[in-house]
Amino acid sequence: MASRSSNGTSMGPTSTDEVKKIFSKFDKNGDGKISCSELKDILHALGSMTSSEEVERIMSEIDKDGDGFISLDEFAEFHLGGSSSNDSQSYTRELRDAFDLYDLDKNGLISASELHAVLKRLGEKCTLVDCSKMISAVDADGDAHVNFEEFKNMMSRG
Repeated sequence: MASRSSNGTSMGPTSTDEVKKIFSKFDKNGDGKISCSELKDILHALGSMTSSEEVERIMSEIDKDGDGFISLDEFAEFHLGGSSSNDSQSYTRELRDAFDLYDLDKNGLISASELHAVLKRLGEKCTLVDCSKMISAVDADGDAHVNFEEFKNMMSRG
């Protein structure tokens, strides 16, 4: 069971509940697997103009059994930085790509309003105040933004 904070949100980015919740955002038709088109749709919803070739490359990296779909187990291994992806350059590049999806104005920082805009596009029901709290939880330098180092530290906590 994932630990919960007083407001009921999951405290760690690596809890099983959190991974399942993220997985279900990608798995639009609820069949228990993520297809290439579902992956592309969510990337486009996030504002990424990822090409079909790039989506296929991402799929092939995560789809370990080669069935053309990403299972929950494969997604969890990828999301949690599974042991099979020990190439730190590749991991850093993937984190940078994820960071860039949230950094809408491309200034190297994620603001509460950028986080709010992206989460709203994904159908999340959260307020700007909620997003400010999320930002402050990982904002090590106190500038009210998340820079790439802070994002990387947050994603590798576990």
